[in-house]
Amino acid sequence: MNIVDSSGWLAYFADEPNAKRFLIPLNDTASLVVPTVTIYEVFKVVLRESRENEALQAVVAMQKGAVVDLTAPLAIAASKLSLEHNLPMADSIILATARKFNATVWTQDSDFKNVGGVKYFPKK
Repeated sequence: MNIVDSSGWLAYFADEPNAKRFLIPLNDTASLVVPTVTIYEVFKVVLRESRENEALQAVVAMQKGAVVDLTAPLAIAASKLSLEHNLPMADSIILATARKFNATVWTQDSDFKNVGGVKYFPKK
């Protein structure tokens, strides 16, 4: 199982230099887990930088994976991971979701740099 965090999705949609690094998990939609917080972050950025139609198209692409809602147990696990790894809220939710599904997080977000179970690619 795989989770592409917001930075990976945005790199892919914008065809940034690291975009190709995220093709493996994004093309394997049967193994792709998508936390709802990732949809929130990506929609917000695409809407801010483009138009609503493009933002909605991004969400449609993201929903090809298994979308996972934030539940109370997941929020509690995320809170613990946030304190353990000094992660911001969204990152801790992504990591907690990954742990729940035994998924690898694919990212270029430096907050994940030294966290286990993460494929981190420095932003180019």
